[in-house]
Amino acid sequence: MINLTIPIEPVAAGRPRFNRNGHAYDPKKSRAFKNQVRSTVKFLYRKEPIKDKPIEVYIAFYRSIQSSVSKKEHDRRANHEHMPIKKPDTDNYIKSILDALNKVLWADDNLIVHIDAYKYYDDDPRIEINVREWNKNV
Repeated sequence: MINLTIPIEPVAAGRPRFNRNGHAYDPKKSRAFKNQVRSTVKFLYRKEPIKDKPIEVYIAFYRSIQSSVSKKEHDRRANHEHMPIKKPDTDNYIKSILDALNKVLWADDNLIVHIDAYKYYDDDPRIEINVREWNKNV
């Protein structure tokens, strides 16, 4: 089992951009986020990527609390009583983190057979990820 806390503000996957020749590429912000996540996780996890076995991935995205909210609302968000239901979408967060961790934690994201993901507000922005071998009995 792999448990990691990545001390980086989550960034959702951006829409792919296309050059004049029709080749797709990541927007600058998405590309920078993925590179930062990759280098951080390579530092935290120094083993070979998981290969040839089904895995489950559990992710919690903690995004910053906006400074423009009231103290009362800030406290509700910090205590996870108020969940973020605004953009970016959870699936876009998932896409960016799975892309970033390909060939770092797992050989290919086709090994993932189950994903659970949540997004929260927090004073300490980060991404917590838990990876374990799939267990059909759980």
